[in-house]
Amino acid sequence: MGVKIKTTFRIKKVKAREVLDGRGDPTVEVDVLTEGGVLGRADVPSGRSTGKYEAFELRDGGSRYQGKGVLKAVKNINEIIAPKLNGKNVTEQKKIDELMINLDGTNDKSKLGANAIVGVSLAVAKAAAGSLGTPLYQYIGGANARILPVPLLNLINGGKLAATELDFQEHIVMPIGAKTFSDAMRMGTEIYHELGKILEKKWGRHSLNVGDEGGYTPPGMKDVREAFDAELKAIEELGYMHKFVLALDVAASHLYDKKKETYTVKGEDMTREDLIEFYKDLVAAYPIKSIEDPLEQDDFDGFAELTETLDIQIAGDDLFATNAERLRRGIEVGAGNALLWKINQVGTLTEALDVAQLAFKNGYGVQVSERSGQTEDTWLSDMAIALNCGQIKTGGPCRGERTAQYNQLLRIEEELGSSAKYAGKEFRRPFR
Repeated sequence: MGVKIKTTFRIKKVKAREVLDGRGDPTVEVDVLTEGGVLGRADVPSGRSTGKYEAFELRDGGSRYQGKGVLKAVKNINEIIAPKLNGKNVTEQKKIDELMINLDGTNDKSKLGANAIVGVSLAVAKAAAGSLGTPLYQYIGGANARILPVPLLNLINGGKLAATELDFQEHIVMPIGAKTFSDAMRMGTEIYHELGKILEKKWGRHSLNVGDEGGYTPPGMKDVREAFDAELKAIEELGYMHKFVLALDVAASHLYDKKKETYTVKGEDMTREDLIEFYKDLVAAYPIKSIEDPLEQDDFDGFAELTETLDIQIAGDDLFATNAERLRRGIEVGAGNALLWKINQVGTLTEALDVAQLAFKNGYGVQVSERSGQTEDTWLSDMAIALNCGQIKTGGPCRGERTAQYNQLLRIEEELGSSAKYAGKEFRRPFR
């Protein structure tokens, strides 16, 4: 019997292909088929606003797809990785991930491509969950995986994610006062549509165009305060004033001039201290409870100062890059108090899970996050439940690759039934 079970879990075939992400750019999709007939399929998302410490995303270059093709990564999977994985047990995630790390042999996975490696890593996990007959969130998180995350709904886009004049990247609402995840999505979606009416009336009908992550793109809006005012008006119109707080993704590295050591905000040069004062004023004026990447990606001391100054969540994306070494450095100096968690920043599921546990053990929150080039694959939602992290950022409640994540969470909430718990106001450290 033991031999039969072992055979069932063996990898029979690994196959990769080039597919399209939500921006219409190529990305990698991987199939892992077991001898038991179970298929694990995973798509790899891709970022546009990327930090310099992320694992290397391999692109083809040349004229095809404007250089963004991923046939090299696909070839590396089909010709180099696949033969090494045939016959391996899909439930041995750590061994398989370590095999691929060693096969690549570089610090940033630049030989095979992080997009190649992470696709295989996730497809293996999906195949293992399917082979065991368990949901992916339960396979990764165990029987206690039951906390539904607060969605960070990116309703107005700026920065590199949209053709607007807003410096900051994401202007977010968080329904922390909802009783359930389904209530949170209902209220959040109502706010989204109400906001559309408000923006169209004041900023014109082109405001209803959306950016990479589904947020509105009001032409002529330049100030973060204008975005927050519009969002708060929508919240107030629907009577949800005590149900929502605000959040912000600045992506400050893209505003930073390294030579001058200043940030350009609203056409003005700001020092670190100027920007910290600006954030202090914002937090005093608005119900902001989370700011992501408020300073550039190497300013650990500035992050520490801001974390101590503001009694809110300060999340590191480009700062930490889901990298254990960088997170440890942040912990040592008190830089930030939350990790933005993106598997493809580090390259394997095993490494990403290890970084999440490091964050939890040191009192840091973990925010599971999409990429601007997301796909309709829903493993992201399962990971948020698996980690019991209490918060997920996956765009506005429109565009298929965004609603796919929210719909998966609605299904999981239904599946969990009475054992499901919504993180709500405890989103940074839910029930810990």
